[in-house]
Amino acid sequence: MLTKFWEAMGGKLADRWLTVSVPALVFWFGGALAWLAGADDWVMALSELTRWMESLSVFGQLMMLFLGLLGIGASGVVVARATAPALRLIEGYWPRVMRPLARLFASKVEERMKNSVTRFSELERKSHEGRVSEDEVKEHARLDEEMRRRPARPPYLPTSVGNTLRAAERRPEDKYGLDAVTVWPHLWQVMPETSRKEVGAARAALDSSVGAVCWGLLFLVFTPLTWWSLPIGLAVSASALFIWVPSRAQVYADQVEALFDLYRRQLYEALRWPLPRDPDHEREQGRLLTTYLWRGLGGPEPRFTDASPKRQEPHNGT
Repeated sequence: MLTKFWEAMGGKLADRWLTVSVPALVFWFGGALAWLAGADDWVMALSELTRWMESLSVFGQLMMLFLGLLGIGASGVVVARATAPALRLIEGYWPRVMRPLARLFASKVEERMKNSVTRFSELERKSHEGRVSEDEVKEHARLDEEMRRRPARPPYLPTSVGNTLRAAERRPEDKYGLDAVTVWPHLWQVMPETSRKEVGAARAALDSSVGAVCWGLLFLVFTPLTWWSLPIGLAVSASALFIWVPSRAQVYADQVEALFDLYRRQLYEALRWPLPRDPDHEREQGRLLTTYLWRGLGGPEPRFTDASPKRQEPHNGT
């Protein structure tokens, strides 16, 4: 998975302080509202809190403000750190005790994929023969998109998000022979800054949607204070889990695939690797390049290209 790479890229907590603190601030504000709603007399409770704060010295008030901000920021950092393992759970990398269930769901995905491929082939044939109906055209488009969001071959994961991301990681290997996990850090070095920012923003959006799932579940702890914490927490978690995470996972997956489509040539050139001649040769060279980056190669082949392009001799017309 590319998760480890993004964990390293997101390791600068100071740069992400605002990002992780805003959701935490909303969470604790909601918790404060739940506390007030659960009080017998919320006006009295708020007045008592205000009087207590006013009874403190200036230093004490500043210390309470500092501790409050520190707690908000710390909770945001904790949830941000939890997004990576939470995403793995959403993808379908479940604990050992749940593996039988994961295998069951994955087998159903595989069966559905086989049926989709069979039906898609039938519609392709009918389309070439010119006897496809309007409904079948829509079905063809739906199946095409559905198959794109799953790996072309097993093993599959038990969730749609997991299969969407796995398909994006496998597609560079299927098309170009490049293993995405091995090649990605090197590809990152040769792509332009604008592309880095775009894929980084897509990954940040995916992480924030996973964080929303976590915040929604955490909001359930305020249920003893007031009953409406339960539906709000469940609604936020469900919306994030079933709407935001899948859609943002698709955007991120498309971004990753596009970067391999666009910048693999720059990777070949930066490594002084001979450019492939055709698609079949590219898959062969891609597998060889992956091995070279992973553990190295020996021998005289392939021959590296020149470090710099040859200068053209001026033509003197004689």
